[in-house]
Amino acid sequence: MAKVVVGLSGGVDSSVAAYLLKEQGHEVIGLFMKNWHDDTVTISDECPWLEDSNDAMLVADKLGIPFQTVDLSEQYKERIVDYMFDEYARGRTPNPDVLCNREIKFDVFMDIALELGADYVATGHYCQKTTTTVDGKEIHHLIGGADLNKDQSYFLCQVSQEQLARTLFPIGHLQKPEVRKIAAAQDLITAGKKDSQGLCFIGKVRLPDFLQQQLKPKTGDIVEIPAEVSMDKAAVVEDEDAMITLSRKRHYQPHEGKKLGTHQGAHYFTRGQRKGLAVGGTPQPLFVIETDVKNNTVYVGQGKQHPGLYRRGLFIDKSELHWIREDLALQPGQTTDVMARIRYRQTLEKAVLNVVSDGAYLIFDAPQSAISPGQFAAWYQDNECLGSGVIS
Repeated sequence: MAKVVVGLSGGVDSSVAAYLLKEQGHEVIGLFMKNWHDDTVTISDECPWLEDSNDAMLVADKLGIPFQTVDLSEQYKERIVDYMFDEYARGRTPNPDVLCNREIKFDVFMDIALELGADYVATGHYCQKTTTTVDGKEIHHLIGGADLNKDQSYFLCQVSQEQLARTLFPIGHLQKPEVRKIAAAQDLITAGKKDSQGLCFIGKVRLPDFLQQQLKPKTGDIVEIPAEVSMDKAAVVEDEDAMITLSRKRHYQPHEGKKLGTHQGAHYFTRGQRKGLAVGGTPQPLFVIETDVKNNTVYVGQGKQHPGLYRRGLFIDKSELHWIREDLALQPGQTTDVMARIRYRQTLEKAVLNVVSDGAYLIFDAPQSAISPGQFAAWYQDNECLGSGVIS
């Protein structure tokens, strides 16, 4: 049996992961990550770290496993929070959960676990791992979770073969109700606990308050763009020029639309956003279709079907291309059919990955809503996540 360090978050999923590993005969250690000190921007009754830490400790005590807390708040601020501020300031939309897994759980945290003599690190993610051997070399496969409603493989789309080799996902083959049932049967305090919402290991955050810590309010215009201005001109992907057209960010000008009101900073908004505009009186709800942080303008369109919300393509710079399956990495000029998503819980969509000299184009069969620079696009084949990249 192995020595396994479990990232106990104070939630039901990691609690059951620890229980299952102990039942399998492993030597299990529970470790809670403290990543945040500032409670001024968190909503106190939603996932405060102190309550989570206490719940994790009670679970460890119930299971009879060693438990300790590690303070990673300094690394979290440097690698996640500062990165988020920088991305929002540039008018981009980062995904802190993907970053937290890449930079904290499977890097800093894993190093600590290995220093404790662990053979593996285990998490409560709803995803699965299989391992095959090809030409004498082990290849690790990141597979979607059995519970399609909770599949969290997207959040792990930046992990490496080396990290997967040291990782276990004890609940990936289970459905969420089964996990809660196991927790209840073992009388774990987390059995009925709500799933946490918000930033990884911070809790639910008032995002504008959070961003205003570093990004100061700045009054600008909200401009409505008519649907016809946003129509795609390229429909058939015949060459790289067409891919560029389908993937290009739209650059609107204020004269193309009508001023509806003002906002307190274009860097607080992201594509597809509906709430927070504080503008009414339109026949259909308004959605953010583009932001211009340089000129501090927020462009909006009416209705979920506004063409400004949709694009068929996206581009990933070669410096941001990441292959979990390094053995399947494409070379410039190569293409492959994939299933892809640009956000958690999005249904996998048919697409073609086209690798070129300076990066890769991901062209979807159907237009996708609110493709945003800074987000991660992840691609799959046969429910296996092969790789990912940051949308340019």
